[in-house]
Amino acid sequence: MTIIIGIILLGLLVFLHELGHFLAAKVSGVTVEAFSIGMGPVLLHREWLGTDWRISLFPFGGYCAMKGEKDFEQSFDKSIILEKDSFFGVKAAFRAVIGFAGPFTNFLFAVLAFFIIALTGYTYYSAGNKIQLANEVYPELHSPAADAGLLTGDRIIKINDSKIEDFSDLYAEVAVHPDEDIFVLVERDGKQLEFTVRTDINKSSGEGKIGVMSDPSSVEKREAKRYSFFPAVAHGFSETFRLIYLSVKGIATLFKGVNVTESLAGPARITSMMGETAKSGFQAGFRNGIVSVLNFMALISISLFIMNLLPIPILDGFLVFTSIIEAIFGLRVSPKVRNIVQYVGIAFIALLFLLAMTGDFHYFSELLNAKK
Repeated sequence: MTIIIGIILLGLLVFLHELGHFLAAKVSGVTVEAFSIGMGPVLLHREWLGTDWRISLFPFGGYCAMKGEKDFEQSFDKSIILEKDSFFGVKAAFRAVIGFAGPFTNFLFAVLAFFIIALTGYTYYSAGNKIQLANEVYPELHSPAADAGLLTGDRIIKINDSKIEDFSDLYAEVAVHPDEDIFVLVERDGKQLEFTVRTDINKSSGEGKIGVMSDPSSVEKREAKRYSFFPAVAHGFSETFRLIYLSVKGIATLFKGVNVTESLAGPARITSMMGETAKSGFQAGFRNGIVSVLNFMALISISLFIMNLLPIPILDGFLVFTSIIEAIFGLRVSPKVRNIVQYVGIAFIALLFLLAMTGDFHYFSELLNAKK
């Protein structure tokens, strides 16, 4: 059941992405020949409003097939007639809009999700901001906090410019600053002291860590801040932009010795995690279930937004980039060149997919071993 829920939720994000392409194509006057949720052999289909709507065998991915795409891509040196309602028959600016519309829909979903979360609010359990140095309990662990002069019993009240209310805030702030200097303000014996801590990097996740533990006796139920309508809208946009920044920044950590197969999640792991998030969230209550699902889907949606806009052949970003170049300078990439660079793009995506699937294999293997 968990996997089914995950497939449905992931399928919804794919549907929204492709719907963005579909609507932009329609507005641009391009005929959409087929719209599919899933890839591979078609299981069900029905023609409606000039488009063949499909559900395909493999539930990961989807496509919006537009008139003239394949003719142009496969033409090489052969001249073809570009019809006005075909993808390559419309102006380059329209093609750029069509390419951008899919990722942009994922962006809008993330804004909507964080808007609803801000309106709804949620409860959570967290320890306080009082710390214990990890190396005092586990001597084999490195503690950057201890190196910087922090002591067990200190209360961390601020990291950089972020106020720290509880250990969840502390974890979240440290995690996004791997292998960086952070400024930590602590309260000790009624006095405030500031330290500079150089974070370590978790090689399996890419997250930052400073070698501190929470005080289990301080765990309590807490209530997240709830916003009124317009502040919730602003929060939706600000949280989305914040996570886009952190996601782009996180890509850079892959070049800092992070274990790529562990940090990259493939479709199987994402589907499983999404289903587990929904299950555990709703077990804690309906409101927390909605918030958990929306938060996870927003994170995946932001990832889809970023990844699809990379200027890599076969991704939307490459189409947007080449269309903008054509619109400005009148230079169209020939079908022959386009096909050659697409093979490079396919090879790159295949490599990423292989790495992610390898990570998924290790992830599920560890889960099975843990259950034995």
